[in-house]
Amino acid sequence: MSEVKIVAYLKPVCGWSQGVRAVLQKYNLPYEEKDIINHPEYREEMILKSGQPYSPCVEVNGQMLADISGEELEQWLVMHGIVQKDDRPVDVPLNQPCSHEHPPEAEVKLQWW
Repeated sequence: MSEVKIVAYLKPVCGWSQGVRAVLQKYNLPYEEKDIINHPEYREEMILKSGQPYSPCVEVNGQMLADISGEELEQWLVMHGIVQKDDRPVDVPLNQPCSHEHPPEAEVKLQWW
C-alpha cells in the first residue's frame, strides 16, 4: 500500500462519523480529523470542497467522498486498492444516522377541549 493522505470532516458525536472513524481505525489508516461542529471554518471548508453541506465527507488523496457512511468508505477503499478487504467486525455500526436523525417514536397527542 502506498502512502495515502486522508482528511475526514466529521461530527464529534454522530453514527455516520463513528462508522467512518471505525473503518479508518480498522485498516490502521492515518488521517487528519476536522471537527465540523466545534470549528465552523472546517464545515465551510468541507462545503467548498464537496459542494454540499452533509457529513461525513472524506478526502482521500485529493478525491472528495461526500456524505459517505463507513460502509461506503470501506467499499471505496477496497475498490480503489487502498486496502484489502478485511471481514473483521468493528464495534460500532458503519451505517447509522446521528441519534437526533432517528425517526421519532410514534406519539399520540390528545387534545382536550
